[in-house]
Amino acid sequence: MAGDDLTPSEAAILVVLMVEAREVLNTELRDRYGLDVRKPTRVKLERLHYVASRKSGRTTALQLDDKGWVRMQSDLNFKGGGALGAALTALHTQLRERIVERSGAANLTELFARTEMRAPSDLNARVLSAVQALAAKSGDWVSLRRLRPFFADVPREQLDEALRQLSDSGAVTIVPESNQRTLTAADHEAALRLGGQDNHLLAVGV
Repeated sequence: MAGDDLTPSEAAILVVLMVEAREVLNTELRDRYGLDVRKPTRVKLERLHYVASRKSGRTTALQLDDKGWVRMQSDLNFKGGGALGAALTALHTQLRERIVERSGAANLTELFARTEMRAPSDLNARVLSAVQALAAKSGDWVSLRRLRPFFADVPREQLDEALRQLSDSGAVTIVPESNQRTLTAADHEAALRLGGQDNHLLAVGV
């Protein structure tokens, strides 16, 4: 997040992968956008867990990783990119502040994420990955209000069942918010009924 020292070019790669919202070959990125994700850049973005990649023949397939989706919710640095940098700054800001709101989506994740990329066969593993991406460090609490938009393609009952299974196995800890007065309408809507009460927070490694 802040302090990750992304260059304007690296930030632009994240924007392109967000818009594509799928696994894209580097050769396709070159042909379609004139964008070549070279190894040093790819290694840096992988180290930050913003991008996931794999070898595909003679090229590399890339997609935005869970922490990359989270990173897209905050400001990106396009300074030094001249007019194009200014345009990208304006576009990213307007996407977050206006278009998301008008579309009815909760955030950019929900606006762009597609079922084929965001729904691996193991839903429980996907939940754990998303919680770990949203948490600043292991054991930090993540609100269900922030988690649910990552699963806009999954029926709520299915996601709730996955959360219950993870709770029963001890893989995650799910608890109510201790200060109920801080809860918003969105928090109440996102809550999970478990153990006879509404729960609003979850964590891995607690």
